[in-house]
Amino acid sequence: MAKYVEDLEIIFPLISGPDWVDPSIIPMPLGSPKKINVTKLRIAFHTDNGIIPASPEISQMIRKIALMLSDSGILIEEDRPNGIEQSYEIMMDLLSADGGASIKRLLQESNTTEHSIPWLSLAKPIDATAFDALIMKWFRFKSMMMSFFKNYDVILSPVNAYPALPHSSIRDDLQAFSYTMTYNLTGWPVTVLRGGTSSEGLPIGLQIITQPWREDIALAIATYIEKELGEFQSPLI
Repeated sequence: MAKYVEDLEIIFPLISGPDWVDPSIIPMPLGSPKKINVTKLRIAFHTDNGIIPASPEISQMIRKIALMLSDSGILIEEDRPNGIEQSYEIMMDLLSADGGASIKRLLQESNTTEHSIPWLSLAKPIDATAFDALIMKWFRFKSMMMSFFKNYDVILSPVNAYPALPHSSIRDDLQAFSYTMTYNLTGWPVTVLRGGTSSEGLPIGLQIITQPWREDIALAIATYIEKELGEFQSPLI
């Protein structure tokens, strides 16, 4: 988390690359956001992922930014990947495939049993055959999603179906979180900006998604949008 995108540009090279602990990290060369010509990018946006539509305020924010980019001469179209509507089902099936055993183990290792996961007590483990089918469904999903980038460099979407919650509030509608579940499943680079403010004065998030290993593009378009939007007024506290 950072106040400005330029802060992310500074810290990103420091936190990237192998740490010789996590086996999933590879020594991928980093591109420079400053070398990206954002006016040449092909951008898609959507306000409905086929699971739950974004609230009117969020939809308005996304469309306002899309129009702003279009007026700047950037190619931007309303489109979404085929298969994105499977995100919620696949994520929830993966989380509950072990009957909640991994979450219970983490709770135990943290010396607690308290949690706020409504489905944990209802989760039932599945057998190896069903798990194999689930993994294949996940792989097919990732392949369908990847094909979307044949025609686009960037996807703009909501972060959540609703604006930020007040402190201490809880949202039980897990489908609202499906906009980020999608990219937890694909593992693609994402930069999140504050794109607007709700009628309650709470932040509305904009999610910027790019092709695998193209964090440079994500940061470049995020910088561009941030400058075009200008600074948001800090709350009076």
